[in-house]
Amino acid sequence: MNVEVKAAPAAVPEMQSQAPVITSIGIVGAGQMGNGIAHVCALAGLSVTMMDVKPDALDKAMAVMGRNMDRQVSKGTISAADKDQALARIRRSTDMGVFADCDFVIEAATEKEPIKHAIFKQLCPVLKPSAMLASNTSSISITRLGAGTDRPEKFIGMHFMNPVPVMKLVELIRGIATDEPTFQAVRSLAEQLGKTTAVSEDFPAFIVNRILVPMINEAVYALHEGVGSVTAIDTAMKLGANHPMGPLELADFIGLDTCYSIMQVLYEGMSDTKYRPCPLLAKYVEAGWLGRKSGRGFYDYQQTPPRPTR
Repeated sequence: MNVEVKAAPAAVPEMQSQAPVITSIGIVGAGQMGNGIAHVCALAGLSVTMMDVKPDALDKAMAVMGRNMDRQVSKGTISAADKDQALARIRRSTDMGVFADCDFVIEAATEKEPIKHAIFKQLCPVLKPSAMLASNTSSISITRLGAGTDRPEKFIGMHFMNPVPVMKLVELIRGIATDEPTFQAVRSLAEQLGKTTAVSEDFPAFIVNRILVPMINEAVYALHEGVGSVTAIDTAMKLGANHPMGPLELADFIGLDTCYSIMQVLYEGMSDTKYRPCPLLAKYVEAGWLGRKSGRGFYDYQQTPPRPTR
């Protein structure tokens, strides 16, 4: 009986030691989030494979990473040799098959659930059996995304903040099927990247966006109802709440389509009218005024300095 009591605690460190070590990373999507994730992974000494269906997106991503690393070199946070070695660690492709030898693949596509499911459907057949998967989703159910793959136990949410090279936080979200070795491996990876982790339960929009995006949506309602102008609302929150960026300026930075998608996930997932997306936010998205990435949102970025559009 005494032997059994002593043996039981030993199972915990043994289970944790089984967490696989990640040395090669795949990234689906070469947009703002994808290239940011590639940037920090490559600087951390990992082998990085970045895939996008558009060759020009891959070229643009490499150029963006080069410029961002140049800024780090000028600030003395990395050396010129660090930059050159990091960029050399990144291979590019338009073919999913390039992920066949990756230990871990992160999906960083647009915040639309059908698109993510379609990506995983193409991706899973080319992966080795031991490969783990993550979504960088900012709001969608990890349990539901993982259930659409052939490895829900090896599926996790790894939500980086934008811009990835600057922001220190990574949200980790376990789906109902995510196993302990996967969680431990991905938490260790985040630490290797110099990030601080916050573990969230798998509820709509997790922690950061559950709090942040409804605030942005309320700011849009304030604009919609004539409570204040774009300038007044942003100035009030910057100087009255000590926010570094006003909520409407921040919405433009995030992308109005992403904000709208997150509010829809919250509204549908929580069944609560307080999460109803503002009609004005929907109108901006319908117009294609998505913020900085499209050149126009609550501000017009085709002018210097940017001018409010309302």
